[in-house]
Amino acid sequence: MSQDKHQVSAEDSLIARYFKPLATDPGAFGLVDDAAVLSSSGDDIVVTTDAVVEGVHYLATDPPDTIARKALRVNLSDLAAKGAAPAGFVLTLALRSKEDGWLRPFADALGEDSRTFACPLLGGDTVSTPGPQMISITAFGRVPKGRMVGRTGARPGDLILVTGTIGDAALGLDVLTGGAAAGALASEQQAKEMLVSRYRVPQPRNVLAQAVRDHATAAMDVSDGLAGDLAKLCAASGVSATVDVANVPLSAAATGLIARNAICVETLLAGGDDYEVLCTVPPAQTDALIAAGQAAGVAVTAIGTIVAGHERPRFLDGQGQELTLRRLSYSHF
Repeated sequence: MSQDKHQVSAEDSLIARYFKPLATDPGAFGLVDDAAVLSSSGDDIVVTTDAVVEGVHYLATDPPDTIARKALRVNLSDLAAKGAAPAGFVLTLALRSKEDGWLRPFADALGEDSRTFACPLLGGDTVSTPGPQMISITAFGRVPKGRMVGRTGARPGDLILVTGTIGDAALGLDVLTGGAAAGALASEQQAKEMLVSRYRVPQPRNVLAQAVRDHATAAMDVSDGLAGDLAKLCAASGVSATVDVANVPLSAAATGLIARNAICVETLLAGGDDYEVLCTVPPAQTDALIAAGQAAGVAVTAIGTIVAGHERPRFLDGQGQELTLRRLSYSHF
């Protein structure tokens, strides 16, 4: 995102009007240059990128402020799982139009979240597109040298922990698209609104980044589904896992839908967009991570154990019987 003061294009005007106020880091140079400087201060720089595409990651009818928050927060969630503190982000927008009615609430919400999470805009690009809108963000974070938490450190005996609740976002999308959850919750407006909010506006667990860094042997965020993402973590670490499904944390709304047979547990285990932290922790350090979550107001729950082997993780019901999951996660293709 750069401007030439001698020839102001429509793109330059859009950037100046909506996004220059978000570029508060000195290294962004007020978006007048075509590059930025991010000081490392001796730390390692963690880089992550995610795009949200209309019709794939959000609905065309979603409010622009929620789209902005989701676009940034899915990247902040990745940083949290790496144990990194946010440092800044760059933004690429592919827009069909430049209407103020859409861009103003989008930019305002993006600015609010950038301040809330101390992650200022550093630069980016805007382009027009005749197709679906797309917002791509690359976020940068800082960790002490050599301390990033990857996916490869899980060891047999580690406990598997997850933050928050699982499956709510998938149910929120189901509500928005008139699925089984929408019908079952027809008279429960508060529950529907909660589930929709979980889909539209993730809650990245950045307040736990240091605790994850201090205690976890491996971590990632749950974006494509708990079952599938645990399988990815295990594959990266060369281990397997067993999960007690009865211990997987669920919201009251999700628990009620299962009790009424409106949905099956697979919907929750394989649904995407949770953006919770999934990590493995040695038993001796588990209580410390759970306590850090309690202090930060974020529930942290032990759901299983890492075991030796290379098999797909096993998900056991309340009687110890293995559940057969037809799918493990959301697929982008």
